[in-house]
Amino acid sequence: MKVGFALVLLWSLPITNVLAELPQPQNLTLLTLNTQYVLTWDWDQTTTGNSVTFTVEYMAKYKMKMKKKKNWSRVCERTTRTRCDLTGSDLHYLGVYVLRVRASADGVNSHWVNKDFCPDIDASLGPPSRVEMVPVGNLLDVIISDPLTSTQHSMRKHVLNLYYRILYWSRSDDPQGLKPKVLDSSNNLVTLPELEAWTWYCVMIQSRYDYYNKTSSYTEPRCMQTEGDTSYGQIFLYFLVSMMVCFLLVLLSCYTFIRFYRVLKNTFYPSIQLPAHIQEYLCDSSPGSDMPRLLTADSEAELCCDKLTICPEVVLLEIHVPPPLTAPPSELEQDSGRHIRQDSGDSGIYSTEGGSAQQGRSGGEPIKRDQEVDSWQTLEQVKMEEMGRDSADEKDLDEGVVDVCV
Repeated sequence: MKVGFALVLLWSLPITNVLAELPQPQNLTLLTLNTQYVLTWDWDQTTTGNSVTFTVEYMAKYKMKMKKKKNWSRVCERTTRTRCDLTGSDLHYLGVYVLRVRASADGVNSHWVNKDFCPDIDASLGPPSRVEMVPVGNLLDVIISDPLTSTQHSMRKHVLNLYYRILYWSRSDDPQGLKPKVLDSSNNLVTLPELEAWTWYCVMIQSRYDYYNKTSSYTEPRCMQTEGDTSYGQIFLYFLVSMMVCFLLVLLSCYTFIRFYRVLKNTFYPSIQLPAHIQEYLCDSSPGSDMPRLLTADSEAELCCDKLTICPEVVLLEIHVPPPLTAPPSELEQDSGRHIRQDSGDSGIYSTEGGSAQQGRSGGEPIKRDQEVDSWQTLEQVKMEEMGRDSADEKDLDEGVVDVCV
């Protein structure tokens, strides 16, 4: 039995020496804001290298006095970082806890390092989460939102005596000789007194808790201009500006309307009118009009054309009838006096009346005046149809006159 005890004692000696050689974490510090808690510590990496890990645990301090087995709650295990976030550990704000940290390397652990922590005493208080300003006449209303916990709730349920310190000053003041006014209030809606109309004021707010002498940092400066009674000069200026704007709008509307009216008038009612005969031609919509227009299916089916006959040009020959040799001079003079030349239009035919004409007919000359007149009437009707005349006066063609040589 003595030998076995001696062996156990010798085996435990090297382990004690190794534990003494592994240092423990130093300078345990808590970084807190409202209900956010982060535990940090220092470690010299040059002594053991980068293979060291750390373990963090916590327990309520009242359980340390119990004789029964103590159960520690582990937060971070074998972490290589020199910090551990305790925000999600649900630590009560008014409770007192014991935090401990140890280092481990190659299966060897260092001694635990303990630190007491009470959020109500040690946790820092944050500034208001939001600040808004609303002008009310020549005063300013400041709306303050409470600091928020990690679960986005108000800190007033943990800090009942929370209040705010408000610093405000005029922005026109000299920054070097600035002496802001101070106002303390526990309300979330504060009206700043003793302000001037139409003046810019800036505000900074701090959260405070006097029981444990907690103060937060100030918020960023926010500025707002106060209001007041409007002067007559400003009213007159606003009136002039509004009148000018209305005048420009009316002028622009009238100009647009006139331009649009002129365009429509020049398009549909031009100043230069077409001649009367062209307007009558364009406006003629009678069925017999020759104005170009589209044909529908019905009108195309009813369209009829007359048969056109082209006759060859008739060449009329001038016939000279020799006079009789036995005629007396008196009869020749009477015949010449009675000689009549009649214009037959385009025919160019001349005829004589009296005995000479009768003598020509009896002599058997082939002069057929009735046939010539009919042929010329047919040609004249063809020309009138080609020119598109529906009605034309027919002209009587005179009988051709045949010049008779005596």
